[in-house]
Amino acid sequence: MRQRRFMQIDVFSPVPYRGNPLAVVVDAEGLSDADMQNFARWTNLSETTFLLPPTHPEADYRVRIFTPSEELPFAGHPTLGSCHAWLAAGGQPRNADRVVQQCAKGLVPIQRHPNDVHAPLAFAAPSSTREVMTEADLAPVLEALGLQRDEVTAHSRLHNGPRFWALLMHDPDRLMELQPDNARLYAIGAEVGIAALYPPQNAGLIGRASREARAFSHSDTTAPAEPHIDMEVRVFFNATTTSVEDPITGSFNASLAQWLIEEGHIRAPYLAAQGTCLGRDGRVFITQDAQSQVWVGGASHTCIDGQITL
Repeated sequence: MRQRRFMQIDVFSPVPYRGNPLAVVVDAEGLSDADMQNFARWTNLSETTFLLPPTHPEADYRVRIFTPSEELPFAGHPTLGSCHAWLAAGGQPRNADRVVQQCAKGLVPIQRHPNDVHAPLAFAAPSSTREVMTEADLAPVLEALGLQRDEVTAHSRLHNGPRFWALLMHDPDRLMELQPDNARLYAIGAEVGIAALYPPQNAGLIGRASREARAFSHSDTTAPAEPHIDMEVRVFFNATTTSVEDPITGSFNASLAQWLIEEGHIRAPYLAAQGTCLGRDGRVFITQDAQSQVWVGGASHTCIDGQITL
């Protein structure tokens, strides 16, 4: 055991402590798989990451991503948060405007936009596969969520490392009202992500009053003015005995964007909000370049910077 640099990063929110926290062990050389899993279990955050020298010649650093119970091949907020921590710790990328992360999923390019207060970092959405969700599959999910079939516009299974059962709803207000039967969701074994689009003529107005009230109450008055919100997102993960709502889910927003854009439900760029029902201000900025690559961006903040003995 020795002293190692440790950070806790708040990811995907313009205001610190309103996003999704990530624990980062900046210098993880010499730790075993068991060491990493044990420490991730101890932090008890949704993910803990461990930064290592790259083994791929094109990568700037390598990351391993652990939940309290398992290692993940890829995850969204750990990608942005790990890159933030690596740069803050003095990491120097080969290209000034781009960082290349190596993870079990492969190489993930991350764009740097230091003058963009809303999304100074954005990762390239990794390849995602889609599978048909049959009506028979959908029925118990709707029952667990308390939804009627005609409230859902589209549905699919999405897989970009994590797997999600994805639903697109008509009504953002209805999405915010959902109180799922967690035991039923857990019994189904589904990680469920749900999105609802705001109408273009009043995008971001529905359901924003409480968010705006909280924004005015923030002690940090330097937070950037917020663009309008195009979509609300909620994600429910399976835990050991029940299902829990995730504050902000970069991996789901990545595969969701690829699905919705390709099928014509929305066009990039757009802004998604997540975590509202949990008192969080998650903001995920989706863009698409000329090569049709989807980019997932957001703000991040260093909240803890110190050392651990590990």
